[in-house]
Amino acid sequence: MARPSQQLTHEDLDRARDRLRLSRARQAELPRALRWTWVFWLLIGPGVLVFIGENDAPSMLSYLATGANFGVGFFLPFVILTFLIAWIVQEMTVRLGAVTHRGHAELIFERFGPFWGAFSMIDLLIGNLLTLITEFIGIRAGLAFFGVPAALGVGLGAAVVILASLTGRYWTWERIALGLAILNGLFVPAALLAHPDGAAVGRALLSWSPTPAGGLLSGPTLLLLLADIGATVTPWMLFFQQGAVVDKGLQPKDISLGRGETLLGMVLAAAFGIAAILASTPLHRHGVTVSGTDFARALLPYLGRVGSSLIALGLLEAGLVAAITISTSSAYAAGEVLKTGHSLNRSPREAAGFYLALGGSVLLSAAAVLIPGVPLEFVVLIVNVVAVLAMPPALILLVLLSTDREVMGDQVSGPWWTGAAVGVTIFLVLAGLLYALSVLDPGALHA
Repeated sequence: MARPSQQLTHEDLDRARDRLRLSRARQAELPRALRWTWVFWLLIGPGVLVFIGENDAPSMLSYLATGANFGVGFFLPFVILTFLIAWIVQEMTVRLGAVTHRGHAELIFERFGPFWGAFSMIDLLIGNLLTLITEFIGIRAGLAFFGVPAALGVGLGAAVVILASLTGRYWTWERIALGLAILNGLFVPAALLAHPDGAAVGRALLSWSPTPAGGLLSGPTLLLLLADIGATVTPWMLFFQQGAVVDKGLQPKDISLGRGETLLGMVLAAAFGIAAILASTPLHRHGVTVSGTDFARALLPYLGRVGSSLIALGLLEAGLVAAITISTSSAYAAGEVLKTGHSLNRSPREAAGFYLALGGSVLLSAAAVLIPGVPLEFVVLIVNVVAVLAMPPALILLVLLSTDREVMGDQVSGPWWTGAAVGVTIFLVLAGLLYALSVLDPGALHA
């Protein structure tokens, strides 16, 4: 009789069913366009979720703060640039997951040893915990607009996140998350209700001024610059997408479509992020300063009840989807390191550590939001800044893995892709150093 380690598990069977369904779709006797649409539908998930998940509560609040403080101008093309940077990074995780069938944390431990593995885990878990706190700030802010008490709103949010993970099936979890992610598009009609100046938007996108109003090197501008970078490029994205690619069972032949659905996620998230900036520009035009995170209420005189409700619901969605994806990234990493079950295709009984890490991080973060006196706006902005400062070490390890022929085989990163990834790393290091200098010696930037 086969040893227990050789027996097929519930996870193996579910993943095999998904692969069989995909194989049948590829071979279906249908018109080519319809057949590949079906295949793409079956493969869609990790790339869209990682980008919509990164359009999280602190990110959307950062975009709203950007529009309120700077209006239309420098930041519209800058946000597009940050999303292009993120796509370069996330494409590597698609290839790593499809080729190695291992999660990001597991690969780091295998290739670089326990020191760098532990460093990456600590970096990830601290960053994830701080970010999850901000997701519940967004959930709280969104529901507060409709009069829901803070404790009830945060509790309901935590319940939704945990229940979504308990389906025992990756496919079901993914479709629930994608269904919620669609609501990130609520910022688009909110932006239309703000009646943005189309000519100004066009000028901003086509004739980008390298300096925002107020100066590039001012403290508030640098803080928003890093917050907007951190709204698109963060360590949790690496661990989540690679883990999701593995959990979904993508193979090397799926890489091109995986790359395409990641590009789709980038385009959607960039459009929704820009919409959030445009939605808050009436505050800039009228010189209104928002204290805290209550943008929905501040925009009520300019967007009306419908527009403000869309902002509030958008923040609720942003917090929920991000909490679902970020807590899952923590659980993937914890399960990989502990060498226990780490799949949404397993039940809590089969992967207790995985679900304890997921549920524990959610409950701890939700409780932290209810602590009296927490400076919510500062926490939201600084979390994205911390994400930028933590990203370079994670990127260096990612580049080393993606250029390792022993790991990647024929899918190893070529010179162009490696150069682009190195350029992104240098850009993030310089951004972090510039911000650090502005904090330590503000006068040096204007000398």
